[in-house]
Amino acid sequence: MEPLAALVAVAAVALALSLYAGVLEASLPGDNDRGGAVTADRALAAVAPDGVARPARLSAALSAAPAGYRLNLTLTTGEHRWSAGPDRPPGVEPRSRQVAVRLGPGRVRPGTLRVVVWS
Repeated sequence: MEPLAALVAVAAVALALSLYAGVLEASLPGDNDRGGAVTADRALAAVAPDGVARPARLSAALSAAPAGYRLNLTLTTGEHRWSAGPDRPPGVEPRSRQVAVRLGPGRVRPGTLRVVVWS
């Protein structure tokens, strides 16, 4: 019975290490974040932590950029547009996330958060 228990323990450790490596790789910038999908999700969480974006949070959300990268955030509704960060260079495609935008007390409109990340 002891060799079987040892094999199960080794398999459990190997599985845990592979899961850890996968999660770690997904959280690092680089090739795995092509187009800025991970950064876009982080920026959305910073702009709309409660599910409703507030334009005043855009500047603070620039901290979602990975080290060594630049970030431009643009929040739009049908009639309004807010932006933070340096101008996007040509050829870099934005990632978009749909979000509710708070325009004022009791005024929430559907909008889009566009995130551009480049080195």
